[in-house]
Amino acid sequence: MTFRKKGSKNPPLLSLEFILQNHADFVACVGMFFVLGLMFEGTAEVSIVFITLQHGVIFPAAEAEAERATAPKFLYHYGAKDLATVFFYTLVAIIIHATIQEYVLDRINRRMQFPKQRQGKFYESGQFSVFFLVSCIWGTFILVSENCLSDLAVLWKAHTHNMMTFQMKFFYISQLAYWFHAFPELLFQRSRPQELSQQAVYVGLHLFHIAGAYLLYLNHLGLLLLMMHYFVEFLSHSCDLFYFSDEKFQKEFSLWAIVFILGRLVTLIVSLITAGFQLAGGHNGISDDSAEDVNVLAAKIAVLSSSCSIQAYVTWNLFNVQLQRWMEEDAPLQAPSVKKKRIKGRFCRKGTENGVATSNRLLDSPQMRKEKSS
Repeated sequence: MTFRKKGSKNPPLLSLEFILQNHADFVACVGMFFVLGLMFEGTAEVSIVFITLQHGVIFPAAEAEAERATAPKFLYHYGAKDLATVFFYTLVAIIIHATIQEYVLDRINRRMQFPKQRQGKFYESGQFSVFFLVSCIWGTFILVSENCLSDLAVLWKAHTHNMMTFQMKFFYISQLAYWFHAFPELLFQRSRPQELSQQAVYVGLHLFHIAGAYLLYLNHLGLLLLMMHYFVEFLSHSCDLFYFSDEKFQKEFSLWAIVFILGRLVTLIVSLITAGFQLAGGHNGISDDSAEDVNVLAAKIAVLSSSCSIQAYVTWNLFNVQLQRWMEEDAPLQAPSVKKKRIKGRFCRKGTENGVATSNRLLDSPQMRKEKSS
């Protein structure tokens, strides 16, 4: 992505340049309308749909005792009202994006004075590094709090009665909102046409897999796979930031490439074991209605194919990035040699011209005229 530059002159009011430069302020005003709606009784019900999580159900106390719980649980499922909640938190993601851009990344760029061709990649890696780091910490906390790491059977089982906890649903809503906000950011950041399609596919793949895990109630499996994917992506963009600051960190990129390949292999193994073996339990005639195992053949094929597709796509991007950097490293080595040849040729021509002019002046000198006349 390329970053929009703020010119010294203010653009005309309500022009495209004015909207691009102040889009975060406009989005903040829209978000404030929903927040202020909570203060009035007539609009509070509408604002609550946008701000708070919807489709909550109180888990019955009798069934809660069967689940070894001391009090009723408040669980959630998905529904049409989630679209309103995702829309509101998309606005929040745009505001946070602009805040990090202005108060963190812009100051680092002014201090480091990156070349123009690297500024877009620097801003992109900086934004993704913050997002992936926060998501990894948040997702790991959810995995630990819901005993997903101690009881691996939770990975291939949907939650009781196809429900999810508050923190699990809020995590998925936030993830969907962040990746939805990436589409308008392509316009706000003025992405190049050759980068637009690649960025759109990258964002679309994340939305497809996160929404698939959310709608199929594969919340824990999707969360675990996301954490592995986000951790590798965080290392990737962190290495990019070090590489932009100093090219001597090229070795760290090679180290990350090894971690990247290992992360893809682990992700594929977990997907194959979970979807290929556990989700196939329905073919053995074993059905657990109380746990609501997701053992539909279509779901199994969708999970396997989607996991393999995104791993293949990100691996292909790795090779493209590495090839591009090799070309950038070879370019400075070839440019000076061409320049020297041009300079040398120019000097030779200049020297020849000077030599011809000098010889002509000597021939036209008075002494040479006398010798010719004698």
